[in-house]
Amino acid sequence: MIHPTAIIDPKAKLASNVKIGAYTIVGPDVEIGADSEIQHHVVIEGPTTIGSGCRIFPFASIGLEPQDKKFHGEASFLVIGNNNTIREHVTINRGTEANKGETRIGDNGWIMACCHIAHDCVLGDHITMSNGATLGGHVTVEDHVIIGGLSGVHQFCKRGQYAMIGGQSMVPQDIAPFSLVAGNRARLSGVNFVGLKRNGFSQSDIDDVNLAYSIFFRSGLTRKDAIEKIKQSFTHKRHIKLFTDFVEASERGVCR
Repeated sequence: MIHPTAIIDPKAKLASNVKIGAYTIVGPDVEIGADSEIQHHVVIEGPTTIGSGCRIFPFASIGLEPQDKKFHGEASFLVIGNNNTIREHVTINRGTEANKGETRIGDNGWIMACCHIAHDCVLGDHITMSNGATLGGHVTVEDHVIIGGLSGVHQFCKRGQYAMIGGQSMVPQDIAPFSLVAGNRARLSGVNFVGLKRNGFSQSDIDDVNLAYSIFFRSGLTRKDAIEKIKQSFTHKRHIKLFTDFVEASERGVCR
């Protein structure tokens, strides 16, 4: 299961049925879960933990030092969940002491060729990053977000659940849940209707989201007044609470 040209540090921990391709290098303090496949010419340094059922394609660079001038060799970590696909030439850096020292990726991600995930990013489950998408440091991406190809996300920004970023976008602010944004600088294009339908939202729930968006983005109310009106209009609606909680907590402001 391990090609004879691969270099595996004796301190690395490989679970059962892990496949390692030719000329791949796995450093110390790396742990790889069961049934994962690391193809040829991959570099993985630690401390890095990779879950089970992951596939990492050629020339990916995983768990190397962060590209941060404040980093001075302190302990830092990368944690990757289960069933992730990481394609060719992807780079994922470990964290820094500025944010718990950890970069974290959830489960069932699809990270296409030439993407970059910088230090201290936190990604949820079912994330899709199209070719050439890049995340600056300290970016948070919640579950079921899609990031279009060749898009760049500014450091410290947050992406709400079920949001979609169009291709070749530059995103300098937070993106509210269920949003569709695009452009340089990215602007709100509306509700991510297609994404909501694909993820099983009922038409009633989609109508609720659309109305909440109209109140927040188009009514002319202040952020505080718009949020209060949404809360009064929708009680005990989990998906609407996701939206109001996110925009209330936003420090950079949301794309409009």
